[in-house]
Amino acid sequence: MSEKGSELQGDKQLTSGVVRTIAILETLSQYQHINLENLAKETKLPKATLLRFLSTLVSLGYIYRDPTDLYSLTLKLFSLGSHGLEHIDFISLANPVAQKLCTELGETVHMGVLEGKTAVYVLKKESSFTIRMYSRVGKTIPLYCTAIGKVLLSDMTERELQQYLGKVPLKLFTPNTIRDEQALRSELEKVRNQGWASDDEEHEMGTLCIGAPIKDYTGRTIAAMSVSWPLFRFDPENKKRIVTSILSECNNLSKLLGWEPK
Repeated sequence: MSEKGSELQGDKQLTSGVVRTIAILETLSQYQHINLENLAKETKLPKATLLRFLSTLVSLGYIYRDPTDLYSLTLKLFSLGSHGLEHIDFISLANPVAQKLCTELGETVHMGVLEGKTAVYVLKKESSFTIRMYSRVGKTIPLYCTAIGKVLLSDMTERELQQYLGKVPLKLFTPNTIRDEQALRSELEKVRNQGWASDDEEHEMGTLCIGAPIKDYTGRTIAAMSVSWPLFRFDPENKKRIVTSILSECNNLSKLLGWEPK
């Protein structure tokens, strides 16, 4: 074989190795842990080949193999990703989107992210009205009875949702608060189908919120943005236009994060 042909073959093998490595890492990211047999099925790689790649990734610290031969990702990739995030300031990207919604709709806008069993506000744009919502960046809110929370819950896997429901009692905040698991599951299915969520006096009496997801390049919901009204200022006849505006701006922000709608 000529030197050039040998070089091309080497490049092809190297590229194939990179593709397989990425496939393994992406598959592992979908599981808390997984055994060799199931990982081979998911990646469609022969077990012997897969084992070689796994051994290398374990030795490099990207994958952990526990005593029962289950594989999982370590935080090393997260560490690498966090360095990348230093160059993409999520709040800075979200700021003009939130401000545009606040200006267009005239009401308070929040953005929240998942924080354990609750959501936490990481961004707020205040309404110009005298009567406005009391809230602050850093405030935590429940998931099951807020628009932001329902959006975040609706993107959970069944296992994640089960774990959440096993730990969080559905405490009543108002007469409208969802009070049982089946009703919550029905509400979350509705959120998934329509692409947005509402809080109709479920967390606080006299307050209505509408929120939509913000997705990353994988399509996972990493945050939610909502607009809140005192009930007396909300016009139901404008609801369709309001929902369209919120969805449009949240989708635009998601696209900046690499999400491509199907």
